[in-house]
Amino acid sequence: MTKTTMHAIRQEALGGPEVLQEVEIDKPEPGLSQVLVRVHAAGLNPTDWGHRAHPIFLGPPPFVLGWDVSGTVEATGFGVTLFKPGDEVFGMLPYPFGHGSHAEYVAGPARAFARKPPAIDHVQAGALPLAALTAWQALNDTAGLRAGQRVLIHAAAGGVGHLAVQIAKARGAHVIGTASAGRHAMLRDLGADEVIDYTVTDFTDAAADIDVVLDPISGGYSARSLRVLRPGGVLVSLLPFAPEIPAQAAEAGVRAELMLVEHDHAGMNAIAGLVEAGKLRPVIAATYPLAGAAEAHALGEAGHVGGKLVLVMS
Repeated sequence: MTKTTMHAIRQEALGGPEVLQEVEIDKPEPGLSQVLVRVHAAGLNPTDWGHRAHPIFLGPPPFVLGWDVSGTVEATGFGVTLFKPGDEVFGMLPYPFGHGSHAEYVAGPARAFARKPPAIDHVQAGALPLAALTAWQALNDTAGLRAGQRVLIHAAAGGVGHLAVQIAKARGAHVIGTASAGRHAMLRDLGADEVIDYTVTDFTDAAADIDVVLDPISGGYSARSLRVLRPGGVLVSLLPFAPEIPAQAAEAGVRAELMLVEHDHAGMNAIAGLVEAGKLRPVIAATYPLAGAAEAHALGEAGHVGGKLVLVMS
């Protein structure tokens, strides 16, 4: 008899990691143009602990968080031609309302996924989608990064940052990253040309003539980042910046863009291609079983994790 339930990490209220509970709920069914994926691994991202504690986009619980997925197609809905049961896939569920990957199964649009590169396992693949798509869409689609340009990546050792370093390098850019001294060796190994220790050096004194700034921090970083851009450059922020930033950017002859990641079949295929070419790999900071989701949230929320945290299904 086919099992109709699954284990998932659900919360009934907003709050700290303690609100996350392992529960047994109905297994989803794939709808039109959807695939049902048996989840092998699912990455964690700052947006997970953000939504756990605050009504950012999703409103009040109950809900199951998680957007990263790597697993095996279990079934396909009406009209799906890209995948068949048994195919190994990875992808990002539609952000933000398609959440639910911190579970044993998840249903999502077929075109939110791509075939998992054989060169990496499910843990590595599960770490990639949201963070790698964010970096790809910021650098490629929003900034139009070209070979020979100079890129400054803030929080370069973080989930998005360490992947952005590699993507920028693969596109032929000169890559400068900000990170604490303990992360410099990792970033140089990933391809960074220069690394700035933000704890002792103001990046505005160490970086100049920048074409693209990728800023996952915002706050005061946005205004300061405008000062290092050359005319025609672009600041891509992943968090809301102050209302006056676009006008300040225009006055300086640069652009300031606020970007929200989107699910992206073509982007996932591009990421898979970089992985297969040996130009992109996630750094795995730690893995946890599904039941350890609260512990993983606590570690991630404390900050300064180098790379990605991943939930692994039994």
